[in-house]
Amino acid sequence: MQLPPRRARIAFALGLILASYACARVLEVAPTGIPRTAIVALDVLSAMAFALFDGARHYRLRGILVFAGFCIVVGNFSENFSIVTGFPFGHYYFVELMGPKLFQVPVLLGLAYIGMSYVSWTLARAIVGNPHAPVAGLRIIGLPLVASFIMVAWDLAQDPVWATVLHGWVWREGGAWFGVPVSNYLGWFGTVFTIYLLFALYLRRRAESFIAAPPASLRPAVVFYALCAAGNVLQVFSHQAPAVVMDPTGKPWSYADIAGASALVSIFVMGGFAAIAWVRLAEREKDATD
Repeated sequence: MQLPPRRARIAFALGLILASYACARVLEVAPTGIPRTAIVALDVLSAMAFALFDGARHYRLRGILVFAGFCIVVGNFSENFSIVTGFPFGHYYFVELMGPKLFQVPVLLGLAYIGMSYVSWTLARAIVGNPHAPVAGLRIIGLPLVASFIMVAWDLAQDPVWATVLHGWVWREGGAWFGVPVSNYLGWFGTVFTIYLLFALYLRRRAESFIAAPPASLRPAVVFYALCAAGNVLQVFSHQAPAVVMDPTGKPWSYADIAGASALVSIFVMGGFAAIAWVRLAEREKDATD
């Protein structure tokens, strides 16, 4: 069946963005001469482009820009505050891998909040009841809560690789999760929950920002999250890192163990969230046609 022209253009644009993101994840583990900062930029900017383009379909341009604003302001404030005080994430600092900084935080890191925060929020919408129900009542807390778990699952898989192996940022005192402290994940949960709660309150007050759409319209975000999980699994096959890496405390960590743990979290936690979201959307589609 041929899609209407507008839907075909949207599908092409989303497909192109997803392909760009997938390319970035492959380049992360491929032995190329491309500067790693450029690969990080492709990763972050393609995720942000997905959020802005797909988000405009669901919340109008104004709504997704408000969401992006919450991500940038809350995310950058939390990161800068933690670098100075150690709260909420812990004591750490950024190095050159992430590119130029705004205050203490790389610009790319600040923008990275937008893409995955949006994708995690969309998966939560797919999982928590009717994805197009008004954001009111228990959903004001329920959606941010589930979205925060989905987002932290992503960071649980990513942070040891980016910190302990690639040294995109350095945890001054190391930590139990392959050189990353538990405080990082508690801080992540609190930070993204704040972002999501602010957006839920915005949607409650501006119901007109919500555009009704079929359940299938949420599937690209599920695919994006699954691609991210698959990209993490690819790290197992990378031969660019040394067999043993050291955290700042001098504790050695096996790269194979770090990559293996990341893959397991990606398959069974991130993959689990993606599978639940996909099945829930399929059930919604079936109910709509019955």
